[in-house]
Amino acid sequence: MVLDKNTASKTAELLLQINAIKLKPENPFTWASGWKSPIYCDNRIILSFPDIRNYIREQIAKQLVDLYGKPDIIAGVATGAIGIGMLVADYLGLPFIYVRPEAKSHGRQNQIEGQLSANQTVVVIEDLISTGKSSLNAVEALKQNGAVVKGMLAIFTYGFSISEENFRDKEIELHTLSNYQYLIEQASSSKHIKEDQLKTLIEWRNNPSTWKS
Repeated sequence: MVLDKNTASKTAELLLQINAIKLKPENPFTWASGWKSPIYCDNRIILSFPDIRNYIREQIAKQLVDLYGKPDIIAGVATGAIGIGMLVADYLGLPFIYVRPEAKSHGRQNQIEGQLSANQTVVVIEDLISTGKSSLNAVEALKQNGAVVKGMLAIFTYGFSISEENFRDKEIELHTLSNYQYLIEQASSSKHIKEDQLKTLIEWRNNPSTWKS
């Protein structure tokens, strides 16, 4: 759920400006899943732009406190959300941990890096939500280690129905600074795309797994 329309539009515009989100309807990307997509999102680029990363950090922190108060710990999902999660934790003066997709096969064999005690409250930070499976995998790891997960905040979501179902099934509350609808509206109004490209982007969003350019 997007909490603030102005934040959603501004976040979308900033991501477009720095090419964290690229739109190429005529020359689509191929995702790791094999899906063809006219959009590619890499929010790690935000870290290279101090003014923008500070804006994102402060907006996530503000919404987090408004929603949940201050938790005991902030958790980032590896690898994309480690940087922004740590910035949010630092801004709020809170401990930070991060969660790997799976436990390491060597050393201490940790999946969770950092100090986490049983029954501590945690808010999870993500950079991007697609299907939500990797994000919810991190939540499950935290719960198995005794954390009380209050919810998740992310920078951007494609808003796929499958991700909404996945979060609902796991009873995890998700909020994002922006989403796909705000993105294409902002891209159109700021002339990042043409009208025919907008049509393509809407068509893809309606059925991404079977879409062909």
